[in-house]
Amino acid sequence: MLKFILIAVAVILVTIGLVKLIDKFVPTKIKPIITIALWALIGILGYQTYLSIYQPIQFNKLKTKRYKKVVDKLIDIRDSQLAHRQVTGRFSGSFDNLIKFIDTASYTITQRRDSTILDEELTKLYGVDTNKEIVIIDTLGFVPVKDSLFKNSDRYKTMMNVPVGEEGARFKLQSGFVEQNDLQIPVFEASVKKDVILFDQNKDLLAQENQVISVDGVNGDVLKVGSMEEVFTKGNWPKTYGKGE
Repeated sequence: MLKFILIAVAVILVTIGLVKLIDKFVPTKIKPIITIALWALIGILGYQTYLSIYQPIQFNKLKTKRYKKVVDKLIDIRDSQLAHRQVTGRFSGSFDNLIKFIDTASYTITQRRDSTILDEELTKLYGVDTNKEIVIIDTLGFVPVKDSLFKNSDRYKTMMNVPVGEEGARFKLQSGFVEQNDLQIPVFEASVKKDVILFDQNKDLLAQENQVISVDGVNGDVLKVGSMEEVFTKGNWPKTYGKGE
């Protein structure tokens, strides 16, 4: 892009020089025609240079606005999945099941307390009362997952829908297990392509965005949370777009 701008500016300067030369050396009869054509060329190149600067600025503003809305949805999906794992021991691979879980499931509120009881085996063995310490877990009550995560909002019912970009688009949701230290660890991933979020934008700028590798950008061609390859429940966006934790 910078190369194009430099070339356009150079061509404009050369064209202005030609206008002055024409004004000085070209016969008066054809001078107006050539001069008008050259000034028109200057205008076209100037406008193209303006667009080459203005379009990326507007693209980045729109991109940031849309990404933030998508990230908000992905955070809701991540929080819902973490609740699902806490209660069921695994993640869900279906939005329908995840929504049903939020509507019906509850967290169990417990309290741990230490206590001492008679150790009957050691008492028989030594003939002397011997105590042992134990941990008692009391169930104090239950809290609906829906109230804990979303309070009075029902936005979780539409969390499968991508909120911006291509109409009718939905997030891709996957779940499964990865093996780690001979254990099967549950994992999940929710994602959407940048091509979907920015489907109506300049294709060249979109192609550049799909190749981004930057600490303050969204790397790769998708926005996602979680991973199907490793135990990872964070998002791939920087903190400027929302909490990735």
